Amino acid sequence: MIVKFLKPSVSFAAVFYNLNKVDGARAELMKAANFGIAGALTSMKMQDYFNYLDMVTSLNKRIEYPQLHVAISGKGRQYDKNNLSGIAEEWLKEMGYGEQPYLLVFHKDTANNHLHIVSTRIDRDGRKVSGGYEHKRSRIAINKVLGYEFAMKYRFSTKAQFLMILEARGFLGKDPDEAKVLGRAARYQTDKKRAAEIRLLLERHKANPAISRIIKDQFNIDLIFHAADGKKPYGYSIIDHERRIVFKGGEVMPLRDLLFESELHRIPANHLDGNGEYPTEFSDNYIPPVMITDDVDDQQIHGMRRRRQKKARTNTR
Repeated sequence: MIVKFLKPSVSFAAVFYNLNKVDGARAELMKAANFGIAGALTSMKMQDYFNYLDMVTSLNKRIEYPQLHVAISGKGRQYDKNNLSGIAEEWLKEMGYGEQPYLLVFHKDTANNHLHIVSTRIDRDGRKVSGGYEHKRSRIAINKVLGYEFAMKYRFSTKAQFLMILEARGFLGKDPDEAKVLGRAARYQTDKKRAAEIRLLLERHKANPAISRIIKDQFNIDLIFHAADGKKPYGYSIIDHERRIVFKGGEVMPLRDLLFESELHRIPANHLDGNGEYPTEFSDNYIPPVMITDDVDDQQIHGMRRRRQKKARTNTR
């Protein structure tokens, strides 16, 4: 993901640039925040946003370029308008602009989905929002918001596992620095002692249909089963949040041993669908399918596209 500070301006020309695109159906106003009572009670027009930003900025006339105009962009359609809006809001908070009046405008007229932020660098007390080391702080902020800083603290062996950490913790990041992630993955070594401890937990609870919830709630460990839609799992992964380690399931316990007594192998025939397949959801033990491979062409990113194109799915692990 790229965060780009756009051309400085003495006024708020970016308001007209972005909202004219909205009027022309080439963009969408996702959010207008912190515009006071006017924003809460009325439908503000283009000039109203401009006037409000100009009013706040007038409290400090010493700043030559008060406009903040930033574009946040992902590759292609990786991030939709809601993803970008959520990311932009969190980025603004990290950069000290969370309480500032701002506009979020999603642009859909280029090959890469992107969102523009328009705000003022002057706060309501007439002070300038800190701009020191702005570009460096911006990179740190976006990595934190996307979860990359957090996930890099884990031990993992594939990029797909790195992405699973992000998803498990609710982060929106989809395009980490590949070289950095693979470099971290290359240093992975199985923690055999911890693997043995987790195996004991699985042995103790594997007969319980709610094993996933128990392991999660009591031990802060995610069990993630990998399966094609409606099929029995062909593999699984373990995210140990306590020790910050991601295991391939086979490093801890073979899948056949884990599922031997589970509800996955005890579904009555009359619970199968019309094609004789397992239903997509049938117990607390089931986790929606997550496809992974060892390489960067992981199923989490490309699986849906392959199904649409009726291409063969890669099942190598």
